[in-house]
Amino acid sequence: MQKIKSLMARQGLKSPQESMADLSPVENLRIPSKEELREMREQAIDPQAEQEIINSVEEVYFSNDSFDMVQHELEKLPPELNLQELEEHRDKLKRQQAAVSKKVADLILEKQPSYVKELERVTALQSNLQLAAVICTNARRQLSVSKEGFTEASLGLLANQRRRQLLTGLLKSLRTIKTLQRTDVRLSEMLEEEDYPGAIQLCLECQKAASTFKHYSCISELNSKLQDTLEQIEEQLDVALSKTCKNFDVSHYTKVQLAYTLLGKTQTAMDQLHMHFTQAIHNTVFQVVLGYVELCAGNADTKFQKMQYKDLCTHITTDSYIPCLTDLCKALWEVMLSYHRTMEWHEEQDKQEAAPAPDGAAAAKSDELVVDRSYVKKKLEHGLTRIWQDVQLKVKAYILGTDMSNFKYDDFIVVLDVISKLMQVGEEFCGSKSEVLQESIKRQSVNYFKNYHRARLEELRMFLENETWELCPVKSNFNIAQLHEFKFMGQCRSPSVSPSKQATSSSTPAHDELSLFQQYLQEGNPFEMHIEEKEEETEDVLASNGYESDELEKSVYQDYDSDSDVPEELKQDFVDEQTGDAPLKSVSRETIRSKKKSDYNLNKTNAPILTNTTLNVIRLVGKYMQMMSILKPIAFDVIHCVSQLFDYYLYAVYTFFGRNDMYESSGLGLISSRLRTTLNRIQENLIDMEALGESAGVHGPAEDRKEKVPSPHLSQLVVLTNSGTLYGLAQRVVATESLVFLAEQFESLQSHLDTMMPAAKKPFLQQFYSQTVSTASELRKPIYWIVAAKAIDYEQMLLLMSGVKWDIREIMSQHNVYVDVLLKEFEEFNKRLGDVSRHVRIPLPVSNVLWEHCIRLANRTLVEGYANVKKCSNEGRALMQLDFQQFLMKLEKLTDMRPIPDKEFVETYIKAYYLTENDMEQFIKNHREYSMKQLANLVNVCLGSHINKKARQKLLAAIDDIDRPKR
Repeated sequence: MQKIKSLMARQGLKSPQESMADLSPVENLRIPSKEELREMREQAIDPQAEQEIINSVEEVYFSNDSFDMVQHELEKLPPELNLQELEEHRDKLKRQQAAVSKKVADLILEKQPSYVKELERVTALQSNLQLAAVICTNARRQLSVSKEGFTEASLGLLANQRRRQLLTGLLKSLRTIKTLQRTDVRLSEMLEEEDYPGAIQLCLECQKAASTFKHYSCISELNSKLQDTLEQIEEQLDVALSKTCKNFDVSHYTKVQLAYTLLGKTQTAMDQLHMHFTQAIHNTVFQVVLGYVELCAGNADTKFQKMQYKDLCTHITTDSYIPCLTDLCKALWEVMLSYHRTMEWHEEQDKQEAAPAPDGAAAAKSDELVVDRSYVKKKLEHGLTRIWQDVQLKVKAYILGTDMSNFKYDDFIVVLDVISKLMQVGEEFCGSKSEVLQESIKRQSVNYFKNYHRARLEELRMFLENETWELCPVKSNFNIAQLHEFKFMGQCRSPSVSPSKQATSSSTPAHDELSLFQQYLQEGNPFEMHIEEKEEETEDVLASNGYESDELEKSVYQDYDSDSDVPEELKQDFVDEQTGDAPLKSVSRETIRSKKKSDYNLNKTNAPILTNTTLNVIRLVGKYMQMMSILKPIAFDVIHCVSQLFDYYLYAVYTFFGRNDMYESSGLGLISSRLRTTLNRIQENLIDMEALGESAGVHGPAEDRKEKVPSPHLSQLVVLTNSGTLYGLAQRVVATESLVFLAEQFESLQSHLDTMMPAAKKPFLQQFYSQTVSTASELRKPIYWIVAAKAIDYEQMLLLMSGVKWDIREIMSQHNVYVDVLLKEFEEFNKRLGDVSRHVRIPLPVSNVLWEHCIRLANRTLVEGYANVKKCSNEGRALMQLDFQQFLMKLEKLTDMRPIPDKEFVETYIKAYYLTENDMEQFIKNHREYSMKQLANLVNVCLGSHINKKARQKLLAAIDDIDRPKR
């Protein structure tokens, strides 16, 4: 009964009385009294009507226990209250309450018998449960007594004994397994220590021990694991073998080979080794090139990693080409050095194992080793050529992957030297002539040199057009051998060896010199040494401060600013820009006094006269010859280009300073037929006449114009019209003598060029020297003639001579004024010549040419003046001789030239005034050096007074016959 009540309490059910008591006071007031309820029960209410009243109750009253009915009804009240409506609503609520209460009461009364019956059953169940608890307690007590008395005492002993036996056997198995497991850990440790022979030996022993306990399933798994470990060891052994391809280590390689011997796979190891070397070459070059390509690309794009090596080589930039090539060769050297050391290791092992073997099983094993060694030896020897071929193909792809036509010369020479060094490595490695490398570098060289020479000609034109023809201050003992471009001639080129030299080096090896593999066996790299030696090349050809002098000499020209504070590197940069340094002007008072007047050489030593452009051409020649020494197959092309450099320089000097339309009319034969032929050849073959006036080189589509260069133009800074400087005599001397100096240097190089020139092409070289180089000094005549023609006023001479009266009747003892004027002009010329020589040394041949021209022109002017005479007596002829003798006497004091040029030209003409008619006719035939006018004057003036008209006409006709072929 209590459980039923507690269940009702948990479910919130109450008896009708309790439910009524729980209502609030307000609600109690509204609940009908007992009498009313009784009356209500007694009243007969229709069940259907009662159900309708209950259904009319609002749903909210059944919602939950916390519902406030009073609040709900108050909120429903309208704003304006009506008593009647309120009472009707209240009556309605009462009816609903009465109907609900009656319904609840009926339900309780209806279920009362069932409630009583169920309560009795619960009470009976409670009694049965209490009885069952007592029975269980007694049973447990009895079971406990049985356990203590029988199970633990008897059966426990048997179970423990059986367990003991099982555990003893298990312990033995566990100890065995533990040992094998520890062995597995030890194997891992040995692999980490790279003790491959020990690991293989231990693994084989463990497999043997595990086979004894193979009936255990765990041991079976362990045996399988040991087999996997052995395979893992082989894999790691293969990785260790691949490491020897780049950095060979004797102890490491010894371990690896011993391990393969234990496995019985010596031949397999050798096959794998060659495969690894091939892979190492590919991976090495790919990684080197990829690194530079990605570095230059400057982004994280991974598209390069998927490229083929050949395509990757095309993405190398010009700036990174040489460093990448050097690193490439360094890396390939490491691979080849490792292969070389591998071969040495096997050779050493063969020597150690060559001892005689014992009989029986050991002998059989020895035979097997002999077979293995023979296989290894053949494999290694065959691999030499194969590996070098792989190296060549990789480097060839790199060489041809970039267009080197626009490389700087020094950079291209570095490339040639690196490849030459690599070919030397190849010859020492396997005796190969490196045909693949030679062909690829030749292709690049021909392409490069063609473009390089074209650019150098354009550069030379630019130099010439900007050249101010000032002295380049070199030391007095300057020699082209001092320039680093010519260092290769005086000593064996190091570190490069040209392909042409390799043929001789292979047939006659130098036993005293170590090979590259011997030099760099332990450390270093031959390609590293190459770069260092290139950087150490220096030269010292410039004068210390523009000229060489002692304290006394400095005091003579102390008004000239010293350039001692100019950095040395600025002085050395005289090829690419005009330095404007002070020219050579070292001088001493004693030297000046001791020198002859005609040799305007103010230097104690004859320092070479050359310009920056001259030095630049010499350097270019050195560079060209350097390229020839490395690449003999293109030697003729290079020598042909060398000749073009000289041709263009000669043509420029002639064009700037020697071209003049007055040559032919002078009758002096200033330009020889050989020189004229040379100039015409240069103009036809080298000078692009169609491009004259253009400032940007040749752009025409014609193929032949691509090989030509526009004619250069003289710099506007060079003034050749100033009489105060003798019409640019200093510049003319520097230009002409620099050309002569250049020709002398070419002469000194002829034997060297001849050795490089192919036999079939040697006539070209001989013709170049005989018809071009040797004509350089001949340019002095036309160039200095212009100065001589303008330095003295010959027209004034003619005017003064025209005012002289020659038909005098008495012998004169005083010469004419025009002679003094002419001599004064020569004295002024001599003085200005001395002024020029203070800035530029005037060599004796130059001063001789100048004086010769001036004297020749003066003498011809005298003859022309005498030829203008209308009337002349014998006394007048004597006066002519007096004037000329006075001129010669004074002139000999000014110059050391002996004999005086064209002296006979004047004397013969004056003496011709005394000839008879017959002698005059013979004179006209023999002396064709005189003009028609001059000869006609002799006939008209000298013989005209005492020969008839017919005889005169005959002589004039003879003169005309002589002149007709000239026309």
